[in-house]
Order: sequence, then structure tokens, then C-alpha cells
Amino acid sequence: MKFLYVAPRYHTNQMDIMKGLVEHGHEVCFISHYAAIIEDYSYVTPIVLGYSKLYQFLDHLYVHVIHRKDPEAIVFKIQHGFPPMRRLKKIICQFAPDVVILRERSVYSMAAYLICRKKRYPCILYNQNPLWSEPEKTDFVHRLVQGMTPKLRMTPVIGMKKPGTTVKPNDYFVPFVIEAQRAPEEREYFVGDTVHILCIGKYEIRKHHLLLLEAVRKMAEDEQNHRIANDILYDAQSSQANQRATAAENKEACAVRKKNKIHLTLIGEATNHFQKEYCEQVRRYVKEHHMEEIVTVKTNVPRSEMDAEYLAADLYVIPSTREMASVSQLEAMSYSLPVICSDTNGTACYVEDGVTGYQFKDCDQQDLRDKLEEMLSDRERMKVMGAAGYRALVEKYNFETYFETIQAMLGK
Repeated sequence: MKFLYVAPRYHTNQMDIMKGLVEHGHEVCFISHYAAIIEDYSYVTPIVLGYSKLYQFLDHLYVHVIHRKDPEAIVFKIQHGFPPMRRLKKIICQFAPDVVILRERSVYSMAAYLICRKKRYPCILYNQNPLWSEPEKTDFVHRLVQGMTPKLRMTPVIGMKKPGTTVKPNDYFVPFVIEAQRAPEEREYFVGDTVHILCIGKYEIRKHHLLLLEAVRKMAEDEQNHRIANDILYDAQSSQANQRATAAENKEACAVRKKNKIHLTLIGEATNHFQKEYCEQVRRYVKEHHMEEIVTVKTNVPRSEMDAEYLAADLYVIPSTREMASVSQLEAMSYSLPVICSDTNGTACYVEDGVTGYQFKDCDQQDLRDKLEEMLSDRERMKVMGAAGYRALVEKYNFETYFETIQAMLGK
């Protein structure tokens, strides 16, 4: 089959889908609005079509003049940017796809849909709105948008079944696809007798790096106070003439004092002014609280180096809020890591609470800390959770599931 994708960018959450399509003999054309700094073109090189010259001018005014102090202004183009129509039509018609997957109900997608509908190319809308959702609005604007975008919709977010929500007849759950990377028996844990925590996310306020740092700082302080108290108690006992502690008991006491030794690695994109500014805020926090020995801050790590980062970790944490659908927890599960994420994360459904990890209350630093301490209290259980996550990934989040659902949507 010939697959055509039209999306704002060639996102990392598409990587293993592209790999599966190519390896199974399908032909892929990927049209993106723009290119990000960190992208991997190992299997598919996108056509970065960009925007029309008129919109480029309007976007410059919007981002750099009217809303120059708003860090969210740069995403305006995702919904409202429009393409160079002649070039878009030429690419689509020359490729003549068997199926077209359009990202979001955006002006860009509407333009592509109009071209494809005239040519009778089957189209599927892909967005990250929950499968279980409230009825769509019926005002004129919403009906107009719905009429200019595909009726078939797929989403990697299940959402919550609750009063007022339904699954619409043409909506399908199509999970993210992540290839298994390292089974639990093929990797090491707790190198240096330390629990290595990994967090990946753009340096943006909503990613809550500071929330995680605060939780880790308090845990480290509690651990230090615990060690000091144990040392005082041990010294007092040693000074007594009738001290009979055995070497084994001394060794066990040391193990208790060290059991929560942790190291946190933060990795994220810092390319625009706002991200760099927030990243510096994160670095200042680490320095001001003397956390340099237990926290490492990294920026713009190439995709090719992420394998080593996941293998060096023992636990993955994604503390962000307003997260529609993150794929990084599945990437962590592919390396047999347990996961902690917010309960409002759109893809929190991929983390089975108490089985493959924990979900904490959104924006609640104390609950995040409680979940971290619960996780770190039993290293063997951490490995069991990591193994459970790996099995879930292999069984549920594979290319075969993705492709078979697409086939079902097309009635093939």
C-alpha cells in the first residue's frame, strides 16, 4: 500500500510506524509543515513543505510582534497555518496514495483533504482527543470544520468512560507503536548501588521539571538526615563496652543507610528563547540547592544517543501537566523500565497503576514524592514492574496492531 501522512512535523512518536511500514514493503510519503532539530530519518525522509508565503508573513507578525512575549504563540501555526496549495496538490497527485492520514483538524489538513476528496483518496483523521469523548458541538463553525475533515478518526488516547461520554461509530483507538528494545534479563539495574531516574521532555513550564526537582530534593534531604541519625546511633552503640554488633549487622545497617541513593537525569529540547530561559531556571535551581552531584541536566540529545540514556536508567518519570498524549513512557517500557506519570496524561492508560508503574495526582508534588518513595522502597518490585511494562508493550503496542486497525477502518 501507499501511505501518505500530512502532519505539522515528523514526530518521534511516528518513528516505529514508519519503520514497520517500510520493512513490510509499503511505500510512504510524509509531508510536514516544518522540521524540528531532533528528528530521525532512518526510514523515511519527510518532505518539509512549509507554509505559503502569505502565511509566513502573517505568522511572523503574530509570533514576533503581536504575541512576542507569549511562549505559546509559536504553536498558532499548527492549527491555522495554510500550505502552498499548488505544491501540495502536485505532491499528493503524483504519489497517488491508497490511504491518507491527516494530523489534526487544522487549516493545513483541510486543504489536503479537499485535494484528496476530489481524487477519491481514502482519508483518516489522526488526533489525540480521547476515544471516549463528549458529543461534538453543533454550531455552524464546528459543523463546517467537521465537514472539511475526514469522518474516520483514530486516536492513541482511550480517555475515561464516564457519564456523558461515548465512542462515536467512526472513531478507533490506534495505540502508539514502539519497538521492544531491551528485555529485563538483557540489561543491568542499579549500577553503583544507585537508583537512576530519567525524565525526558522539552524545557517548558508545563513539563514540571521543577516539580520533580523539588520532590527529589526533599527525598535526598530526608535520606541524608536518615543517614546522619543512623551514624549517630551507630557511634553511640559502638562506644558502649558491651557492644556486640556483628560484621554482618554493620553491613546490613550500611545497606539501609544507602538504599535510597538516587540520581536524576533531565533531558529535553531547548531551542527557542523560552525553552532556553526555562532550562536556565532549572539549572539555577540545581545549583542553588546544591544538587549537582545527584542531578544532571542535558539539552538537545540526539536520537542516536537515547539508547544509552534509557539503558542507564532504572525508573522513568514524566511529571508534566496538560499532556495530551506522550509516547516517552512507552519508550521507557521498551527498555523494561517502570514508569511514573500524571493521572491526567492522555496516555496514562499505558501505565497500569501498581503493575507497570504508578500514576500520581496531577500537579501534586507531595503525591509525586509519595509515589517515588513507594517505588524506591522495593528495588525487586521495580524490576518486576519494568518486566510487566515490557511484556505489555510487546503484546499491545506493536506494528501489527496498528496496521490491522488501519485495515479495519478502511474496510479491507
